[in-house]
Amino acid sequence: MSTNLDDSRNSSDIGETPNSSMLQEPIDIKLLAAESVIWTEKNVAYIGPFGKFPGKVVITRYRMVFLVGDGGKHYERWKLDVPLGHVSKVEKVGGQSRSAAMRGDDNYGFIVLCKDYRTYKFACLPTSNRKNICDSLNRYAFPISHNFPLFAFVHAAESPRLMRDGWKIYSAEREYERLGIPSSRLWEMVDINKDYKFSETYPRVFVIPKATVEKGKAFLKKLGEYRSKERIPVLSWIDQNTLASISRCSQPMTGLARKKCNEDEIHLTNIMNANANCRELLILDARPAVNAKLNKAKGGGYEENYTTASLTFLNIHNIHVVRDSLKRMVSTLLPRVDEKNFYKALDESKWLHHVQSILEGAVKAVFNVDTEKQSILVHCSDGWDRTAQLTSLAMIQLDPYYRTIEGFIVLIEKEWCSFGHKFGERVGHGDDSHGDGERSPIFVQFFDCLWQIMRQFPWAFEFTQDLLMYILDEMYSCRYGTFLFNSEKIRLLDNKCAETTISLWSYVLENKKKFTNPMFRVRKTKKVLYVNPSFCVLQVWVDYYARSNPHVITPQHEDIQHAGHQFVNERKNLMEEIMTLEESVNNAAD
Repeated sequence: MSTNLDDSRNSSDIGETPNSSMLQEPIDIKLLAAESVIWTEKNVAYIGPFGKFPGKVVITRYRMVFLVGDGGKHYERWKLDVPLGHVSKVEKVGGQSRSAAMRGDDNYGFIVLCKDYRTYKFACLPTSNRKNICDSLNRYAFPISHNFPLFAFVHAAESPRLMRDGWKIYSAEREYERLGIPSSRLWEMVDINKDYKFSETYPRVFVIPKATVEKGKAFLKKLGEYRSKERIPVLSWIDQNTLASISRCSQPMTGLARKKCNEDEIHLTNIMNANANCRELLILDARPAVNAKLNKAKGGGYEENYTTASLTFLNIHNIHVVRDSLKRMVSTLLPRVDEKNFYKALDESKWLHHVQSILEGAVKAVFNVDTEKQSILVHCSDGWDRTAQLTSLAMIQLDPYYRTIEGFIVLIEKEWCSFGHKFGERVGHGDDSHGDGERSPIFVQFFDCLWQIMRQFPWAFEFTQDLLMYILDEMYSCRYGTFLFNSEKIRLLDNKCAETTISLWSYVLENKKKFTNPMFRVRKTKKVLYVNPSFCVLQVWVDYYARSNPHVITPQHEDIQHAGHQFVNERKNLMEEIMTLEESVNNAAD
């Protein structure tokens, strides 16, 4: 039996349909605002790690839910609840045939492949309406390809505004004020990009040396012409005591002719001179040296023979290598683990090797800024993938503010959202181009690196890995507007997401306790973290990558959670009591 429901309805109960036979089968699924049921299909079986389960597929405007049942009037809620934004591809398997109908062949059905590499297989009866199931999934999993609005827009239109407006948490002016820029004699906030005409992928406000500002707009224009996408070197972070800074940019457009730009050299000298302790500006080029040289053929390049700067290549690979590596790594965990060959397959995936390269680069940045008091400039090709990974990880180690929940939000908004990480293309929001070469899990890789740091310093972060996993899930889901589109301009100016969608940070801040780390120690965090990037201390983030494999027992596995639920709560309460007592003692001492 199939039921098609009008997608314009906003039912609070899947059973509330015009069809009287369906009214006898109420199923309690709490729908979000604007989430209406599109299609339901009985006599579908989910084929998972523990066998075959008959039941019913329910497709809404936002998700796909599988309900276990025998075809009668009662169904149980199943753990399978997949937001359609997670879907990368829907494949039909098997063909309709009389022989398949006679023997109930499980090979006739469909497979849902997700962007985080989870896969769900379903078997249908040859008499079922598989076409409508797959059409509904494709239409609402890929709304942009079908000229539909993303769910974030329709959801926000019918949702009450939350108490905390997550769109107001980050302010570039407020963050630069925290870093002491307004009172600085050497750095200045500029609004040359206030209408995004200087660089479409840069934020409307950024900070550059005053010595550069004094050169005038014509100087800045020539500077922009020399850097890919006009992404000139600008400030990301500064130590107010030593004046050592982290700046970021894109590659210089030297080309095969090895073009020089006097304005660019002057600008880098100005960045160096803004730090009296700096002998020369250290340029950290995230790319392998061979890739940087090959980019010359495309008009790009790197800084050669700068008199006031030295160049180091960090050998971090590009988006295509990262995508293939993660796919191979996850295949060692899903759908099952080959225990005898696991470590061999893991090593061949090179995933942890890539994580190590990024952490080594971040540690190098921290050492030079903190110990050597030296200013650094970070870039890759266009400065929105590997560059954001390195600056973010370095800043997290250097500045304890970014290890708080609010500070972490500010970091993501600044280094990723405002500086133009291409979330739309890297994630493929609403787009059915499954094989698009621009897709890559760069943001996931950043979170993996951060998780490695959190493992080494569990007391230093106000948040737990639960926040990381929640953010990644919502990045794919398209429920919030925070990670939609490719740049600040497209997100805030062209699509007005701050007015027409809800921010993910609204939910995070209103549910802060869910993500708070009971081991967090404020006093201990007031220092620089030096991460050990050694390969032997790195681990696979199985809590995230293997969570859909019930055979992999992790601390987040429900068997562990249920059995130890009371113990975990008691431990948390004790930790909170200890923290309260410690705070009282510290206050009394002060």
